[in-house]
Amino acid sequence: MKSAIKELVAHDIMMLYEWKGCIVEQLNVQEDHVHLLVSVPPKISISQLMGTLKGKIAIKLFKSYPKLKKKPYWGNRFWARGYFVNTVGLDEEMIK
Repeated sequence: MKSAIKELVAHDIMMLYEWKGCIVEQLNVQEDHVHLLVSVPPKISISQLMGTLKGKIAIKLFKSYPKLKKKPYWGNRFWARGYFVNTVGLDEEMIK
């Protein structure tokens, strides 16, 4: 089941960011976190983008896999409360 969840999360991230006009440069879905390098248009609010991403994916996952809502999994939470964002300029190739 973990592989299916990983694939679903990766697919949905790609689809959501494409819908929002963003370009996913790098995507790495781990068991307990996700790494993204995304080009986001300046008109897009990062906080709204992350809220939409987290909300839509969590709802879809809990509908597809109801057992995830129960302990010992996450107990009605799929994502952690926060997120980390940093801007990339000249160091983009090093970060990739």
